[in-house]
Amino acid sequence: MHVVFVGGLSGSGKSTAMAALEDLNFYSVDNLPAQLVLQFLDLCAKANPPIEKIALAVDAREEPFLRSLPDVIRRLGESGARVDGIFLECSTEVLVNRYSETRRVHPLSPDGSVEEGIGRERVLLETLSSVFDFEVDTSGLNVHQLKETVIHFVSGRRPQTLVNLVSFGFRSGVPHSAELLFDVRFLPNPYFVEALRERSGLEPAVAAYVLESEAGSAFFKRLCDFVEFLLPQYDGEGKAYVTVGIGCTGGRHRSVAMTEALAAWLRDQGREVNLEHRDVERVT
Repeated sequence: MHVVFVGGLSGSGKSTAMAALEDLNFYSVDNLPAQLVLQFLDLCAKANPPIEKIALAVDAREEPFLRSLPDVIRRLGESGARVDGIFLECSTEVLVNRYSETRRVHPLSPDGSVEEGIGRERVLLETLSSVFDFEVDTSGLNVHQLKETVIHFVSGRRPQTLVNLVSFGFRSGVPHSAELLFDVRFLPNPYFVEALRERSGLEPAVAAYVLESEAGSAFFKRLCDFVEFLLPQYDGEGKAYVTVGIGCTGGRHRSVAMTEALAAWLRDQGREVNLEHRDVERVT
């Protein structure tokens, strides 16, 4: 028997994760009462034919289940079953936006703010996050990326870390989602070249001015070497994605050219890349 528990914050994508498991022919059940879990799994084992692939969604409101889950996992392991746990994390900011878009109330704060409900739920799920062996931060994932991550994990094949690239201007602030940050304001600035000022780093002449300079060429080589070292480490840890921010003053020339070049290089390496030029259209 292969049992997969799916837990996490409300709004983090549990329904999507369960749908991915259904696509893998798992028999999926939401919010089964704690006292029925082992009985239910026993009935699945005795069915004709036996139901061998089962996915169970865990809800923070089922406190008895949360308390008893470590013992349930231990007993399942002793019985010879394969047990996996997937915990879905998400930033509070993203969760609040999701609730705002759907106009839903938080299940743990029906009469209060969404932030209060999220805070309560994080406390309740602390034990769960420590027990489950695979954590996915869904803050920057769309439904397709989350499904792919779950499918790869359960099928035994770790996916490569997805790379989100964001060019930006420091003048407008640093992207909150950036985990790795590179400042390219030291590179030659096309803004001070009259023929290039009104153009962007998406254009070949601007990109060449930045990337073919002595500093631009040397930095790009070192950036690729660093990323080439780092990404396999993230792959090995099962990190779903990493967000890399590259910034210049206005976010129109240098950062855009460098981000485009890095995206092209990563794709040549077989990496999946999401690319965003946050400030390229801003009026300088």
